[in-house]
Amino acid sequence: MIHVSSLRFAVLASAVLLSGTPAIAQSTSLNPEYLMTVYIQKNPPLLADTNLIISRDQTGGWIKGKVSGRILEPSVDWVTVVPGDGLRLRLDARVTIETDEHEIIYVTYNGRMHCDKENAARFRKGEVIKADDCYLISAPIFQTKSEKYSWLNDVQAVGKMVEYKNGDHLVYDLFVVR
Repeated sequence: MIHVSSLRFAVLASAVLLSGTPAIAQSTSLNPEYLMTVYIQKNPPLLADTNLIISRDQTGGWIKGKVSGRILEPSVDWVTVVPGDGLRLRLDARVTIETDEHEIIYVTYNGRMHCDKENAARFRKGEVIKADDCYLISAPIFQTKSEKYSWLNDVQAVGKMVEYKNGDHLVYDLFVVR
């Protein structure tokens, strides 16, 4: 008796041999689609431990694009400092959005931030850093009961920093990845 997984492997191997292109060598592309720009007003960070920073967001930041509105509390980043040169951070964030239509959207994301030594020093001094200065990428997902914005429940977004001033504000663009 032939096991089903063995049969699947045999079919895949035959297809590879016939096509001349290994199946794992084939690729696809990502088609990012602009979703929104987010401006978050930041409170001064709290140091919970030597490697854990709590970065609280203020009510009043804004969102503009396919979704428009403002940031509400509670919105917080839990930032883990990763050992290494410069600045290496692991992000774990929750953001509450109220749309212009008074719908609530919950956003959660993980991500990474990395700055070389020079830009890390600038960031720690409270200088504005831009996307070309440091790497900050996030992977937001959304949750809402809103009928108008229910489509957000089914997308994966990618966020990229536009600018960041430690303890003051963070601006990033979000893109839906298809």
